[in-house]
Amino acid sequence: MPSQRRIGLTGGIASGKSSVGRWLAQQGIPVLDADQVAREVLASGSEATRQVIAHFGDRVRAKGASGEEACLDRAALGRIVFSDANERRWLEQLVHPRVRDHFHAELLRLQQEPIVVLMIPLLFEAGLEHLCSEVWVVMCSPAQQRERLMSRNSLTATEADQRITAQMSLADKCVRADRVIDNHGAPGSWIPAVTQAMAGSIPTL
Repeated sequence: MPSQRRIGLTGGIASGKSSVGRWLAQQGIPVLDADQVAREVLASGSEATRQVIAHFGDRVRAKGASGEEACLDRAALGRIVFSDANERRWLEQLVHPRVRDHFHAELLRLQQEPIVVLMIPLLFEAGLEHLCSEVWVVMCSPAQQRERLMSRNSLTATEADQRITAQMSLADKCVRADRVIDNHGAPGSWIPAVTQAMAGSIPTL
């Protein structure tokens, strides 16, 4: 395989990694989005979706769907898995291998690209650092993270805290990062730092 710079882009939920990922994609850099792949894995009618409904029952079936339709109420599923660690692990064990398989196939397809970004929220939790030549963590303050998550997902404070604590803390992720992208400020205030990071030293795999 030719040398390739693979940037693992991660951070806490609602810390701003998706904004950074979108900007990098706009610069013409291939970005593999684990969240998007996970949504596709759990698309209506998929085998994984059928397994989820078989496991959780009608409480996660979308309203209006018939008993034969494999269509998820994602909000209901989220409430269950973020309040029960065992159920969350069950879902991760179903979804994560499929996401990894997709990433491996895409990295093979993109092997001639000089840079690829792997945007993976649970990069450290899932032990996927080995896929990357460097890891960037996008961070903000805990208060900002909580406020942004409540606003973005229409969550209560308790629900937001459940989702935040289900992941490794931002502080721990920052310690393990090669670069930390500060997203405390106004939207886009991190662009100069990301531009500098792109132009910096380039480890490769």
